[in-house]
Amino acid sequence: MKFIHIADVHLGAQPDAGPLYSRGRSRELWETFERVIRVCEDEQSDLLLIAGDLFHRQPLVRELREVDYLFSELTHTKVVLIAGNHDYVGTNSNYRTFRWSENVFPLFGEKPQYVDFPELKTAVYGLSYHSREISRPLYDGFTAAGAEPFEILLAHGGDEKHIPFDRRAMECAGFEYVALGHIHKPMILKEDQIIYSGALEPVDKNDTGPHGYVKGEITASGVRTQWIPCASREYIHLGIQISPEDTTGSIKREIEKQIQEYSNENIYKIILRGKRDHDVSLDTERMKGGQNIIEILDETSPAYDFEKLYTENADTILGRYIEQFRGCREGSTEYQALCEGVEALLNSRQ
Repeated sequence: MKFIHIADVHLGAQPDAGPLYSRGRSRELWETFERVIRVCEDEQSDLLLIAGDLFHRQPLVRELREVDYLFSELTHTKVVLIAGNHDYVGTNSNYRTFRWSENVFPLFGEKPQYVDFPELKTAVYGLSYHSREISRPLYDGFTAAGAEPFEILLAHGGDEKHIPFDRRAMECAGFEYVALGHIHKPMILKEDQIIYSGALEPVDKNDTGPHGYVKGEITASGVRTQWIPCASREYIHLGIQISPEDTTGSIKREIEKQIQEYSNENIYKIILRGKRDHDVSLDTERMKGGQNIIEILDETSPAYDFEKLYTENADTILGRYIEQFRGCREGSTEYQALCEGVEALLNSRQ
């Protein structure tokens, strides 16, 4: 039995994607989802498993129609899905009344239920969110019922506010495969058995790293899985080390150089670290240039010689201020306060 496992598609989200991609980024989420549907058709996968958060919020009827049309085009694949914490089955959710194509099997109940596919010797179990947060460990103690030789669990959660679960208990629950959603980064909890596929596409600037889906096969010999990257682009946090000799221009050139090495198609958050000349004012907006940079964080500190400043200003407010922070560790909150205070006092002199 061949399957594809996806989660956290977040259709309808509008991710902040920098000056080059923000306008079309919402469309890219749909395009990547459509690519996965085509893979299901091309490879004649038996099941498409969607482990929650197909939508970023309560889905509109027109969005459900669009998705259902894509599902209806599948000539062989059956689709099983649950609702996650973003697209939960609320009181007025369109999930409650929408009529899906005959190859789509939603498991939208609050309590565990399953759908049986005798021709595949497979049963798929799951439950759906009916609120944004569920702190109860609903999966703990839930076991495969033995309806078919191959049994799969669709599950969404894993943190204290979203159905926490005991990993060891899940390993012993009797499922050949557990398709997990909610954590956006791909993660294997148990080889070939319990897997977070991760989001198809990153939807937040902190969703760093590659994104994609799981392709798997269950036979009498067991389960074999492969993680497949498919995202159009990545969020990359790029650290730039600077020195007192650097200027806005030199840092801008270094950013451009490093982005060229990674790929211009990605979305960047730049973190500036190191010591800068205390007389240099860094223009982070100018550093962005034409690059697809979503944010530049300046975590640098001025390269002051605090001992020299103290010796020269021991009897002044500046000297007394420096004395209060003697012994503080570089990089600490106290050190940051020292740098900012000294800079303010020196600027007031000017």
